[in-house]
Amino acid sequence: MGIHSGGRFKQKLEKAAYSSQSLSMRLFSLLITENAPFSLLFFFLEVTHGTVSAEHGVEALWGKLRRRTKPSPFGGNDSESQNGFHKMWTLLLVLLICVPLLYILWSGIQGGTSSRRDAEILQEFRARMEKLKNTYQSQDPRLWRKARVSLEKRLNSSHVHLEPAILLLTAGQEAEKALRCLSNEIANAFASSQNATTISIDGVDKAVLDSDTVKLEVDTELSSGFSEGRKVAVVHRFESLPAGSTLIFYKYCDHENAAFKDVALVLTVLLDEQSLRKSLTFQEVEEKVRDFLWAKFTSSDVPSSYNGMDTDKLSGLWSRISHLVLPVWPEKGLPLEGCT
Repeated sequence: MGIHSGGRFKQKLEKAAYSSQSLSMRLFSLLITENAPFSLLFFFLEVTHGTVSAEHGVEALWGKLRRRTKPSPFGGNDSESQNGFHKMWTLLLVLLICVPLLYILWSGIQGGTSSRRDAEILQEFRARMEKLKNTYQSQDPRLWRKARVSLEKRLNSSHVHLEPAILLLTAGQEAEKALRCLSNEIANAFASSQNATTISIDGVDKAVLDSDTVKLEVDTELSSGFSEGRKVAVVHRFESLPAGSTLIFYKYCDHENAAFKDVALVLTVLLDEQSLRKSLTFQEVEEKVRDFLWAKFTSSDVPSSYNGMDTDKLSGLWSRISHLVLPVWPEKGLPLEGCT
């Protein structure tokens, strides 16, 4: 029936006031039954405190009810205000439910798009690596497997990359051309699959320059290139760089704090010896490269431009660039031009 049904509700108030129950319990039950506004459930305490008679209490409460339900100058009443209040909370509840659902739906769509893109990039990279494998048939099968696994980890955009991929390719003098060509080809396969380009640095071109100058040049080339979206850098003839300048690779090859973590660096080292025996294990090849760089960068008879390097610094550098050391063997039939 409700409190807005007029005289009938007043009659109920009078009946409740003169029944055998206590006035407070009678009025409270009636207000609850009739869906009275919440504030009136407190008002009945004023008229049932023990100092007001039942008759006066009924009249006072009825007057309070009439004032509360009297139409406002703006055309509404308390019931309409409550209806608006409930509508507002209903709308808020709908928003609280719908917004997270829409976000989850949008994230799922974006995740699906990203996954498809990753799959396409991975397929393209594998196809390019397979083509290289068929071209460079003299190489150890483990080179392809290890290089592919290392680089593929950086092709999944859904994974958090903690460090860049570092490949160090090495060869004897007889495989110099194969070393240069293959390092370029692997870098291009990685970059092209992502519609990106490579950064190329040649240590031989910088061999006679001041160590600090080379360090700044290399830093600028790597930083600007990666910032512009390039995905891989090839550093040819790493051993020819001034020793002190190579310390800049702490910044780009660090295990935890590398400046760019979703990229790859391919370094090449051309050994002094004519050839590498294919019977060498990969561990033995790694040790041979390490000893060569130690002799190259810390020898007492190196030019003064190499100042700044010592065994401790070189140990730290080596731990950062020797993630994966792979030997390259000579190849027949490589083009006389190109790979320069």
